[in-house]
Amino acid sequence: MRKLRPAHIAAAVAGSFVALAATIIVVAAFDVITHTVAKLMLVALVGLYFGFGFLIAVYQLMRKLD
Repeated sequence: MRKLRPAHIAAAVAGSFVALAATIIVVAAFDVITHTVAKLMLVALVGLYFGFGFLIAVYQLMRKLD
């Protein structure tokens, strides 16, 4: 199995973030959820991506130390 380049991984992560954020915005635009809930969901989405990104970075650092 070939190894993915970091640029491909970054593009996939950015694409999934944009897709999820766009979905939240569209759902809020159709008044399925309130704008306050949409803002909260977007903040939570950013928090999840930063949190998991930090965990992955620490995991990679720990792997290099072994």
